[in-house]
Amino acid sequence: MTAVAERPAPTAVPPEDRPIEDLAAALDAATAGLTELDDDARRTAEGLRHALDDLHRAALVHVIRTLRADERGKELLFALVDEPAVRMVLLAHQLIKPDPTTLARRALEQVRPQLQSHGGDVSLDRVEEGVVYVRLSGACNGCSMSAVTMRNGVEEVLRQVLPGCAVEVLPNEPGPALIPLGEVGLRPGAADPNWRRTGPLDEFPSGRLVRVVLPGQPGEEVPVVVINVDGQLAAYRDSCAHLGLSLADSEVDPATGEITCPWHGHRFDGLSGESRTLPGAQLDPLPLRVEDGHVWVRTRS
Repeated sequence: MTAVAERPAPTAVPPEDRPIEDLAAALDAATAGLTELDDDARRTAEGLRHALDDLHRAALVHVIRTLRADERGKELLFALVDEPAVRMVLLAHQLIKPDPTTLARRALEQVRPQLQSHGGDVSLDRVEEGVVYVRLSGACNGCSMSAVTMRNGVEEVLRQVLPGCAVEVLPNEPGPALIPLGEVGLRPGAADPNWRRTGPLDEFPSGRLVRVVLPGQPGEEVPVVVINVDGQLAAYRDSCAHLGLSLADSEVDPATGEITCPWHGHRFDGLSGESRTLPGAQLDPLPLRVEDGHVWVRTRS
């Protein structure tokens, strides 16, 4: 026996006065109901739907072409596209394409879970003249091979939706260089031996770079530097991105938080680790967390 999809109950509210979310939900429910039909009925229903779609598309194309032919019509068309219901229908019929910013944002949402699983993240700054500007944070914002791989993944997914676009990674704006424990899925302490307690928070005064040596893999010590920039902390491996020498005696500009390596004068942003003098160079960041008045650093991924 052929199953028949339930027809939505009639409503006293005309469609044009109903919320767009309700209309979309009703459409989704009707489409899902097609799966409950047997093969012959489903083919008939889908044929009817496609015929209606073709008719609607032909009518919409005619309306759009007529409006475009007149200057005043163009203004009206642009105004109509901003209406949610009109925009949804035009998008469904592929008569307009999402703007580049929307496409880029959707693409980044695809790779964000993978980046966050490695302690990093990506945010879209803007799309301008064929260039997508993004900011990488956390573990993605380093100079290691894994960070390079993550950057390449971001560029690849953006170019899939915006062919021919250029991708530029912007330096991070000043802000907390902390990786929330919820994003790495572990809390410091006994439950995760890779998190190491460095010392009380007051041992890391603002405008100072403090060197600590923490346990890493069995038998390994990991030299780390922690910087406090006006109450915002960041941790890096104690290795200058130029020649890998210690940053322990670096000068810190208390106003800007800029780190100046004592060996060759290379300068780095204290909260992002990006080099100000050596393009492409980057200090190697480590996840940091303040917990119960102590500073914790994760020395192993």
